[in-house]
Amino acid sequence: MIHYPEIDPVAISIGPIKIHWYGLMYVVGIASAWWLARRRAARGETVLTVPQVEDLIFYCALGVVLGGRLGYTIFYNLPAFLNDPIMILRLWEGGMSFHGGMLGVFAAMWWYGRKLGTGFFVLSDFIAPLVPIGLLAGRIGNFINGELWGKPTDLPWGMIFPLAEPVARHPSMLYEALLEGLVLFLLLNWLRLRHPPRMAISGWFMLLYGLFRFAVELVRLPDAHIGYLAFGWITMGHLLSFPMIAVGGLLLYLAYRRSASLDSEGS
Repeated sequence: MIHYPEIDPVAISIGPIKIHWYGLMYVVGIASAWWLARRRAARGETVLTVPQVEDLIFYCALGVVLGGRLGYTIFYNLPAFLNDPIMILRLWEGGMSFHGGMLGVFAAMWWYGRKLGTGFFVLSDFIAPLVPIGLLAGRIGNFINGELWGKPTDLPWGMIFPLAEPVARHPSMLYEALLEGLVLFLLLNWLRLRHPPRMAISGWFMLLYGLFRFAVELVRLPDAHIGYLAFGWITMGHLLSFPMIAVGGLLLYLAYRRSASLDSEGS
């Protein structure tokens, strides 16, 4: 059993100005993705120029923040938003939805892909291996906030969180940091280096993230104001991950079927 280390969620405080670790984690994730994207573009790993890649990361960052906050509001906290609309601006309080952020990034890539004439999947296959960097940083931010803990456990790494009942719990935000962050980053970049067909990296991202999130949701407690949606175990996270798994599988099927068809035509 481990006691949660008390961490001040405020990283920097200058008079009335407070900069929270949670917000800084988003900066770290976006800046790291920007740096890696520029390096890959400079090496010729995309049809985009370095300035175009920088613009793409900027638009995707807007999609993450706007879509993430709007998605949390709609998927997880709509009654509170209707009661207090200004809450959507209080990012330092936490409350970001990955699935909303993902939809925001999709919108940004669709718009920018049309502007450049490259197509959606040219951009999504390039961006997908960068996303786990931000997921890792974001989950560390959740840990610093002491939120999104899991169910009680007797495992030796069970953790007592100060904002929860005093029993050891799964540190589910760290599970997500490991699976959705580090493991997903390594797998997608390993697959990328094997030059898969168009859409495959996007498909792998959707499928693997959906599976990882589904697994962690089994030990993570749902938001108290939502609870379980069905059968005493299905959460909102499960509900939002089902379509990702299905779409990821479909994209992989289409990508590799098209690749096999092209190979047979060329032989």
